[in-house]
Amino acid sequence: MAEIIIMPKLGFNMDEGRLVQWYKKEGERIDKGEALFSIETDKTSIDIEATGDGMVRKLFIEEGEAVPVTLPIAIIGDAEEDIEALVRDALGKLGKEAPTSAEAESPSPASLSLEEEAVRTPGDRTLSSKPSEHETASAVKDFDVIVIGGGPGGYVAAIKAAQLGKRTAIIEKDQFGGVCMNRGCIPTKTLLRSVESLKEIREAEKFGVVGLNLTDLRLDMARVQKRKAGIVGQLVGGINGLFRKNGVTPISGEGFIKDQNTVSVGDKEYTAEYLIIATGSSIKSLPIPIDSRMELLTSNEALELAEIPADITIIGGGVIGVEFAYFFASIGTKVTVVEFLDRILPMVDEEITKQVTGMLEQMGVKVYTSARVTGISEDAVRFEKDGKSEQVGASKVLMAVGRGPDPGGIDCEKLGIRTERGAIVTDSFMRTTVKNIYAVGDVNGKAMLAHTASAEGIVAAEHLCGHQKEMDYNRIPSAIYIQPEVACIGLTEAQAREKYGDVKIGRFPLVGNGKAKVAGDDRGMIKVITEPRYQEIVGVHIFGLHATDLIAEAAVAMNLEATAEEVAMSIHPHPTISEIYHEAFHAAMDKAIHI
Repeated sequence: MAEIIIMPKLGFNMDEGRLVQWYKKEGERIDKGEALFSIETDKTSIDIEATGDGMVRKLFIEEGEAVPVTLPIAIIGDAEEDIEALVRDALGKLGKEAPTSAEAESPSPASLSLEEEAVRTPGDRTLSSKPSEHETASAVKDFDVIVIGGGPGGYVAAIKAAQLGKRTAIIEKDQFGGVCMNRGCIPTKTLLRSVESLKEIREAEKFGVVGLNLTDLRLDMARVQKRKAGIVGQLVGGINGLFRKNGVTPISGEGFIKDQNTVSVGDKEYTAEYLIIATGSSIKSLPIPIDSRMELLTSNEALELAEIPADITIIGGGVIGVEFAYFFASIGTKVTVVEFLDRILPMVDEEITKQVTGMLEQMGVKVYTSARVTGISEDAVRFEKDGKSEQVGASKVLMAVGRGPDPGGIDCEKLGIRTERGAIVTDSFMRTTVKNIYAVGDVNGKAMLAHTASAEGIVAAEHLCGHQKEMDYNRIPSAIYIQPEVACIGLTEAQAREKYGDVKIGRFPLVGNGKAKVAGDDRGMIKVITEPRYQEIVGVHIFGLHATDLIAEAAVAMNLEATAEEVAMSIHPHPTISEIYHEAFHAAMDKAIHI
């Protein structure tokens, strides 16, 4: 099917591009990945590669000519393909006059020039069949796919769609990379890495390192923030490079869906056969009275602190709250955590949660569970616990009660897109109730994790390209980046017993692992769960060194429907932390080796 090549938008401030050179002439063949033309932007000249194989059927602009971004500049297709409708539409968008029907007449299809062939009537078509109405309607749209939102769900979906041959654009109102890269995953882990560096120096003497002057040892938050900004900047720049490499057109601004095929950005409109909503989530708060004199932070402000606070009270004991509690406690801040549920990290196996709670308390963190926050005064957080009213003094409060789906101003009701509790409802292919519109990432509310969003983006892109891959939410790993780290996948013990009844449990403490001893941190354990009939793995939970990296082995094993015996008999290198896997699975078969 013929493809319209547009002037790409290669930067947020790029409104038009000037064609420097065509590397191919009309009638010449071109292969996917081969340079088709070069354009001049406000910074440099860039070669643009073909996104598919074919013949250069029509060139609409001359070398040296400048045209606005997203307007058509060429058509690539099969030699016999009827491109009359595409040529007329493209010339209209460019404000150029289309050839008349008389100019298009030819005595013989075999003697047509490319330009004449481009405008002949369907009745002249003898070399191939006429495209279907669906193909023609799709081809004359600005893009095949438009993605709204450039986070880990959106930008991955855009790249995958482009790789599968779709003309793809992505709209982002802020910075590409979304919350994860700019105000979430990457910034928080950068801060936590600085904490670990500080900790390593403090504990260096136990490894035989002497002569260090620890008197003035501290974390310089200004330098930490500078390093964080540099890392984020590099990764965001990398996404833009991936767009260029894969032929994705980035569009700067806020996208609103006008109808199921049209998206408006400012005063411009863009059309596409498919739309993917990836607008992410927003920070939630509590419906409680809050004194404006209290310094109330969200995770956004907490990541930008230039000074170490003396104390902080964190409302919420989920992943965000626990990671910040660990960070602040590590740099000398007095930390209090107030959690509504009966334990922190409720999504983690209870046995692991108890160990994490104990570790935080050893660090000086005060943890209140089963505590309902009722208000925030000028200098305290008030809550109810065990039927009594209590309060804890605070100079700063971090609201960390989670995030909620954010459709980004898209009127779902008007479009006929079904929602439940603010989240866009999708099927296993990521389709909404409007079948050409998909929704991926936090906005669908299924699992608010960056890697889940990316997986959903790939599923959506593949499905709209005709593939039938489906999302499976039963085998998604989670990671918490305190030290020791926490990672889990699948069912907790309680969930597994409810589903399967008599399950098998295997445990192995890191105190029995040689590499953990060498590393100087043998806290924690691995806990594995198998179902009773086949001993297939249904859950893995790790609290220990390198847990967030180690959980990938469990993800692969569960995806392959591996059994306890298959993992136990897989040889793990010694000495490594990974040996805890075969030890735990041996234990699950009642054949523990080193414990």
